[in-house]
Formats: sequence, structure tokens, C-alpha cells
Amino acid sequence: MPAGVEALLAFLLAAILALLLVPLTDRLARHIGAIDVPDDQRSLHAAPTPRLGGLAIFVAVLVAALIWLPWDAETRAILVGAALITIVGMLDDVYELGAGPKLVGQTVAVVVPVSAGVTVDSFTVPFLGQLNPGSVELLSLPGGGAIDLGDVGTTIAIVAMINVINLIDGVDGLAAGVCVISGVALAVIALSLERNPAGVLAALTAGAALGFLRHGFPPASTFMGDTGSNLLGFLLGVVAVQGALKTNAVIALFLPLIILTVPILDTGFVVAKRLKYGRPVYKADRWHFHHRMENIGFSQRRTLAYLYGWTLVMAALALALRFVPYSDNHGHFNVLWTAVVAIFGLLALAASIYLIYVLEILKLRRFSRIDPETGEFEALLPADETPSR
Repeated sequence: MPAGVEALLAFLLAAILALLLVPLTDRLARHIGAIDVPDDQRSLHAAPTPRLGGLAIFVAVLVAALIWLPWDAETRAILVGAALITIVGMLDDVYELGAGPKLVGQTVAVVVPVSAGVTVDSFTVPFLGQLNPGSVELLSLPGGGAIDLGDVGTTIAIVAMINVINLIDGVDGLAAGVCVISGVALAVIALSLERNPAGVLAALTAGAALGFLRHGFPPASTFMGDTGSNLLGFLLGVVAVQGALKTNAVIALFLPLIILTVPILDTGFVVAKRLKYGRPVYKADRWHFHHRMENIGFSQRRTLAYLYGWTLVMAALALALRFVPYSDNHGHFNVLWTAVVAIFGLLALAASIYLIYVLEILKLRRFSRIDPETGEFEALLPADETPSR
């Protein structure tokens, strides 16, 4: 059976299973008390909501993977890691773990697939050629083993992706929708690079996220919780490594970063602000893009429309870079096709600039003041104007 057909079937099966299983996870969440009670400081929902929807995503992923993925060492390690990260997320949803235990749990879960070969041994960088981090030994182990730079870098990158997806999961449907778009784009790219298992994994990840989204779209009846956001981040990180970064294609290094631009920028912006104001990077606040949109009057659905749209534009750029024949890979560019790619690039740049403007990220201090504790705006008049009484 063609890999594309397998990916499509895996997508559909995972979507249907997640859709049907979410009501069962709701009952479990209510039974064990895994309920998200609104927090006036940063929550955007009004009613207590069950938050174990990620269990439905996990079961959907597991069943589809057992059917459509090859039963080799990497698949087994990925599924074990997925089970571990789901357990860590579930414990956090029920008992609210501290930042330290969560990070340890995430790292342990990621080390499992990395140790089985889901790692970046080499990649190609423009103007620098092929780099081989996997050849740099960092630590020798008893018995002749070793820990190398490639394994360490891959572990850090996947743990970072877990937290990137976790941090954007602050408004109904945002994390799930972004993962649907990103998963589909990564599936298409991985299949085109003949990384078929990664393509199928990306497709079933997108399908499971879509099945959950039926319940998680605003007004959400349930939340995926850390159970789901950690799992989706883990799977997207694994897909990025398996499906793009492990290839020798020059552009492959950048495609996952382009597709995941929105959650990466959101996390980067929030972390930078926390560092700027001396706040712990793990302490929640209202600096996220979706919080800023709420501050300027956006509804949850309008927020999703903007951020989904931004993600779609970036995914389109990544697909254009992969499929438009603008170069023969020997430094010779086709003018017409290069212009087509440039148009996609300009659209992505315009969308990014527009969103930065809408979110007032670069708003001049002369005209606004931002409360570092809440992220809310307080308008100020220009210096030469005085308020009327």
C-alpha cells in the first residue's frame, strides 16, 4: 500500500478514535478531580472544565501507530516515550507537579527514543556544508558506550518542543489546531523525503489532534491538559527529527522551524519578557500572544482565526520551499520559480509583521505602558498632549 494512503488512513483512524474517546476521558477527569478551575489572573474560560482529553489523544495515537507504523526498535521506543510523557502530563493535571519534576519526567521520556536512534547525527547547513554533531563524544560510559553531542542536542530540542506546545495551550483549541496544521505539513514533507514512518506518525498525530479539536474548540467542553500538550509536543519533536532533520537536504533543517514559527515565537517572546523583568521562566503570566489578543478585545474564535491563519501561511511557505523547483541544488536558480517562492516568503513576512502590529509587540513606550505583571496595556498620550478634564 502506498505510504500516502497509509498516512491518510492513519490520520482518519486517529481522528475518529480521539473524537469518540474524549467523553470517556471527561468522566474519568470528573471522577478523580482533574478539573481546571478558572484563574482570574490568566484563564480565558469561565467554568470548571475537565482536563484529561490528552488521554484520548494518546489512545488514538497508540492504536493507529500499532496498525500503521513498522514494529521496529524506533517505533517501540517512540511509543514507550509517548506513554511516559503522557503519564507525566497526567500527573501534572491531577497533582500539579512542580517545574523540576516535570522537566525530569519530560527528559526521561525523550531519552527513550533518542537512545533508540531518533537522533540527529548529521545535517547540512548552507555555506558550511555537512555538520556531524553525532561524531563529537561528550562522555564515555562503562562498557564502551558514549553520550555524544547529537544525542544531547536532540534531547534538548525535543524537550523544548514539548514545552513550546505546552505553553501555547492557553486558549480553547489553539494547541490542537496548530498541531493539526503542523502535523499535516510535516507529514507531507516527510513523505516527500521518503521518510515514510515519520510521515505516517505526523499524519496520525494531526488526526488525533483534530479528533480532540471537535471537543476543544471554543467554547470547549474539555481540555487536553498537560497530558495532551506534552504528548503532542513530544510527537511533533520526534517527527521533526525523523522526517526532516535526519536527511541530508539543505532546506530540511529549516522546514520544521518554519512550520512551527508561531508557537516558537510565542514561547521565545514570553521567555524573553520573563527574563527581562526578572521573573522565573516557568511562572505563568499573561504575556502570550492569545492573552495579548484578549487584552485588545479579541474573542477566542477571532484569536484562533488569526493564529491559525498565521500558522497556515508559514506552513505554505515551508511546502513551497520543499516542492517549488526554484533551484537545481547546484546553485542555479530558475527565475520564474524563485519569484513564486519569493511571493510565498513575502506573504509570510507580511503576515508576521501584521500580527506583530496587531499584538502591539513593538508599540512605542511613548504611546503605551505595559504592566509586566499582567501584560495589559495602559494607553498614554503623546508628550505634547495633556488630558482633558
